Amino acid sequence: MSRTISVAVNMLWCVSGEVGGSEEYLLRQLAGLAEIQAPYEVTVFAPRGFSAVHPDLAAIHRVIEAPSTCRRREVRVLLEHTWLARQVSQSEIVHHGGGILPSRSRQTTLLTVHDIQYLTYPEYFSERKLKYLRNRVPSSITRASAVAVPSAYVAATLVESFGVSPEKIQVVRHGVSDSLGSRATAEAELRERFGLGNADVLFLPAVTHPHKNHEFLLQLLATRWTSPNLRLVFAGGRGRSESAVQQQISALGIADRVVRVGRVGPDDRDGLIKMAMALVFPSSYEGFGAPVLEAMKLGTPVIASDQTSIPEVLGGAGLVLPLRIDAWSGALEQVRQRRSELIELGRQRAKQFTDIKSAQDLCLAYDRALSGGVDQR
Repeated sequence: MSRTISVAVNMLWCVSGEVGGSEEYLLRQLAGLAEIQAPYEVTVFAPRGFSAVHPDLAAIHRVIEAPSTCRRREVRVLLEHTWLARQVSQSEIVHHGGGILPSRSRQTTLLTVHDIQYLTYPEYFSERKLKYLRNRVPSSITRASAVAVPSAYVAATLVESFGVSPEKIQVVRHGVSDSLGSRATAEAELRERFGLGNADVLFLPAVTHPHKNHEFLLQLLATRWTSPNLRLVFAGGRGRSESAVQQQISALGIADRVVRVGRVGPDDRDGLIKMAMALVFPSSYEGFGAPVLEAMKLGTPVIASDQTSIPEVLGGAGLVLPLRIDAWSGALEQVRQRRSELIELGRQRAKQFTDIKSAQDLCLAYDRALSGGVDQR
């Protein structure tokens, strides 16, 4: 390209502390655009207070904050149809990163769809949220000029479920920077703060939503992974399965071997991943599964389910197992025996998912949007 193209990125859905992996996914892509000096002039439209939470992004791209924190969906939707519509009227591409397109959008648009979980597990959603998604997601995908997805699994789901042309879809892989883990909290500090002593640590960073399968790990801890020197560490906020998780910890009598650390910052998260014997990830649904990539990058073996996108991301660099207790019972011994091999496989696999490669994928997605969803390669 011989000129710079203006791109408006709608991140009004990025409410600090409430979004998680999907927010980091897009932030890393946008950082990568600057790193590769992509021919796009990016302006980010975000909730009030966004720049203070993400100063690194604000230092490389222009950020315009909305007159609201956007914590209520109704407020965000209203702003998208009024304030945002006026702000982006001259932009050549409008990138909506939250999976929904405003109903009145008339410009060239790229829509990022992180997953279509509501089709597979509608029971995990409230009636109101389910109605909203069923109404807005299909029409958004249809009206978008092009669609970005994090994995081939999600791409195939769009083709199968909505009849989307494959030429309209661009897989934009997750990416991590070479600096990931450079500020990780020291192991000794984490062990002291969270009372871990010299125990072996298994780590799951995930909100307690049903599909994350915390209860599966609790059953393993109670029946198969019974070493008194083993600690299962859960990090993340309280989700729809929080009560069930708490009740099962008590019922199984394993409270002394389960450590709940709540939401943690990136430095603590990276430190906990690095110190763990393994990242355990028994999720039944992922559009990508970013913790798996982060663990591989940081040199921690991964034990994960064989569901949805997870085998695609791991690519043979970890233990991929069906969600059965018997299938996972010997996994810790496998990790001990193959530790060096799994660490090296993971690090090599992670080289396919850098922030630069993610940004390059995003450039291809912008090209698709500009060409009306036609592959120009």
